[in-house]
Amino acid sequence: MDTQDQHGRTRTRPTPPPPRLPLTAAAAAAAALTLTAGLATPLNPAPQQAEAKDDEKTLTVAVAQSVDSLSPFIAQRLLSTSVHRLTYEYLTNYDLKDNHPVPAFATKWEPSADKLTWTYTIRSNSKWSDGKKATAEDAAWTFNKIMSKEGTATANSNFVTNFKKVTAPTPTKLVIELKKPQSTMAALDVPIVPRHVWEKVDDISKFNNDKDFPVVGNGPFVLSDFKVDQYVKLRANKNFWRGAPKFDELVFKTYKDQDAAVAALKKGEVSFVAGQPALTPAQANGLKGEPDVKVNNGPGRRFFALATNPGARTQDGKKFGDGHPALLDKRVRQALFLSVDRKAIVDKVFQGNAVEGAGYIPPRFSEYSWKPAADQELGYDPQRAARLLDEAGYEKKGGKRVGKDGRPLDFRILCHATDPNDKAVGKYLKEWWGDLGIGLKVNCLDDVSVPWYAGEYDLAFDGWSVNPDPDFVLGIHTCAALPEKAKESAATDNFLCDKKYDELYEKQLAEYDPAKRAALVKQMQSWLYDSGYMNVMAYPNAVEAYRTDQIKSIETMPSAAGNIYGQDGYWSWWSAEPASGKGSSDGGSSTGVIIGIAVAAVVLAGGGALFAMRRRSTADDRE
Repeated sequence: MDTQDQHGRTRTRPTPPPPRLPLTAAAAAAAALTLTAGLATPLNPAPQQAEAKDDEKTLTVAVAQSVDSLSPFIAQRLLSTSVHRLTYEYLTNYDLKDNHPVPAFATKWEPSADKLTWTYTIRSNSKWSDGKKATAEDAAWTFNKIMSKEGTATANSNFVTNFKKVTAPTPTKLVIELKKPQSTMAALDVPIVPRHVWEKVDDISKFNNDKDFPVVGNGPFVLSDFKVDQYVKLRANKNFWRGAPKFDELVFKTYKDQDAAVAALKKGEVSFVAGQPALTPAQANGLKGEPDVKVNNGPGRRFFALATNPGARTQDGKKFGDGHPALLDKRVRQALFLSVDRKAIVDKVFQGNAVEGAGYIPPRFSEYSWKPAADQELGYDPQRAARLLDEAGYEKKGGKRVGKDGRPLDFRILCHATDPNDKAVGKYLKEWWGDLGIGLKVNCLDDVSVPWYAGEYDLAFDGWSVNPDPDFVLGIHTCAALPEKAKESAATDNFLCDKKYDELYEKQLAEYDPAKRAALVKQMQSWLYDSGYMNVMAYPNAVEAYRTDQIKSIETMPSAAGNIYGQDGYWSWWSAEPASGKGSSDGGSSTGVIIGIAVAAVVLAGGGALFAMRRRSTADDRE
């Protein structure tokens, strides 16, 4: 969906550089077991006083995605989870160069001999933006609240499923007891919230964290204002322990039309354009000759895929939705994917700004990336696809594939109306599958979450931002991720539930040896590939642009060549340095631009608008 990162977590949760900066097994093992506060990041970790400024410096980022929720317990879209990385500390962060875990809210972490008890030392110099001290008790309360599943497990349940008990013996000590070993304990991508604020919330399942501003947090920015489908505003946290950001204000401004966002960048009305999830080749090429504009084109952390509906169901096995029964046949699913020319998609749609798809993990994460063997590959082979359809009982009659029941083989595919890649690929699919005798209706919607969660689709364009640790994007295909009730928001991507896959997931989660765990992760990708449920067509580059007369410098992740928007951390916006004497949007006022833009986003009316949107839109979801 919109991605976990997609639909989700873009879900978003929701993904190192192409093989150029791999994390060695030895380094990964050492980082996972113990890391002290003495480790420095590539960015100066020493707190600094914010230098006095004569005028406000505002960095305005044009985005093509809306916020699903500002609640860390619920949000799954990439924009939402990116905001949470800026406003709340996580126990750990990721190094800018090679993604190994580095201190954040915790300064070090150590396992017991049996690896069933993990002790985190919580930093003593972190404060909430309302002045209260941030302590281990806040972390313990956050994890326990997710474990309670009181409407709190939508976004990050996979991280705590194996937790037995979480306590805070002292203000600087957090203890997590596990049911069995868990290899992700140095990569718990969970925003820690202030207990003294959230324990007053009556029903977290219905609370979007969008009523009182500024929102209390302890990250590098403080969430200061929000308007549905218009903008999210954040102010620099002058008391952030690592040092205050150099921009006074950060604004994520929503554009329904990506061309309008690019036009705003050219005019200097915004500082940065992120795309949905990236700029199109035409847009990027059109910006390359513009004065004071820099285009960043680096390996991305996302995949672009087709997902099939395997039959929507709840955790107790209740079926719902109206997915096409033909897709329950593996031969039909594989036939569809054998008639998708991935190379043509990379060449013609992305115009080379992507890598041909294969496994579930992008090649940027070299230790987990996987490719099928030659005899396993489902390459572009329409003749083989036709034979599989014949074997499955869908013979071609009068140019149309017809089942034994006389029903023509026609499918629907969910498409994100704001993503030009979905629309472009949809046209190719109609042609390729039409040659096979299969009909296709491309259903492009502003919000695909409603039919997706209802299981009322056959196929969908899918994509997630993958984290350095792949556990989250693997976990969204487990049986535990299925919804408890029909049509209910859940962690699942597209209702997969398979015993063998679940067994592999549990094994990789408990495996501390980096090489052995990577082997298991690759087995899971092999299973997904063979099943035909997920067809990863491409790994798009992170193509984005910013104004050099407004932003003097900004960090990519990884630092050698990577993305700026949607990082596994807050490095880009925290490090961004204003150009001399420059602020964006008419000297730093973002409000005037938001009101003045002609292509204004439609504002959803009523207090329940954001709650109604909170499902996923899968295309930029989770990280």
